[in-house]
Amino acid sequence: MSKVYVFTDYGGPENQQLIDRPAPMPGPGEVAIEVRAAGVNPADWKIREGHLGRHWSLPAPMGREAAGVVTQVGDGVEDFAVGDEVLGLVAPGQGGMAEHTLLRASTTVAKPEEISFTDAATIPVAAATAYDATHQIELEPGQTLLLLGAGGGVGLMAAQIGRVHAFTVIGVASATKRELVESTGAVFIESGPGVSDRVRQTIPDGPDLIVDLVGGDPLRAVAGLVHDRTRIISAADPETAVELGGRALERTSEAMGKITDVIQYGLVDPHVRAQFDLNETGQAIAAVETGHAAGKITVIPQD
Repeated sequence: MSKVYVFTDYGGPENQQLIDRPAPMPGPGEVAIEVRAAGVNPADWKIREGHLGRHWSLPAPMGREAAGVVTQVGDGVEDFAVGDEVLGLVAPGQGGMAEHTLLRASTTVAKPEEISFTDAATIPVAAATAYDATHQIELEPGQTLLLLGAGGGVGLMAAQIGRVHAFTVIGVASATKRELVESTGAVFIESGPGVSDRVRQTIPDGPDLIVDLVGGDPLRAVAGLVHDRTRIISAADPETAVELGGRALERTSEAMGKITDVIQYGLVDPHVRAQFDLNETGQAIAAVETGHAAGKITVIPQD
């Protein structure tokens, strides 16, 4: 048997638990892995709460991204073999917060030796999101990127990508994350009441692009600062972005491989700030659910 973290009903964290299941067998186009690390993302608790629909079969395994070692390959898989170290998106219905899981081969890439399993587990969802968010609308070197939620896992990577491209990055985050945001080379601006005025004082001409990782009122507060509202991209709240004249983040198939290369060469650090073992997965999800987590959080199955 193999352990996996699940939610048994839609709602709060009281519906989460660690259960045993048979180690999953890969179907066509899938690879089975022994999980070495899994990323924790806001989508994990949003799915549990039912915010992203209620079509998951219960109990529903949790976790959308993982890194590990291939133990079996399904029919039609030619790019991976048993023993390969990989990272990827978890196959539907499987869950990354587990001792063993399945990845879709089409959304799996080889893990470079230079990248730890812990960092690799943040790439399929979080790092790829940061890559897409900073490439959907191309800026020129020296242009200004305003980043809402700059202190979270995606935000810190997006800020670093901005630095690689020589953008001027303005990072909005809570005061407790100032040092972390500034470590990426971004100019820090404290979130909260008056943020629009603080941004305007820092960049009187306004930003060339807003990347939103928060949504809601914080996005509304700064939307009017951008030159062209079609240059608002939201990964957190596409409905509000569209309402304001912006657009939803568009995910691409090449982002995972490209950001893996960038991380491999040390140009972006995923900033994993906390690791929990599988028995502590509830604490890991709670830390992300507060919205105050700095950097990325991962779950590491016990040996």
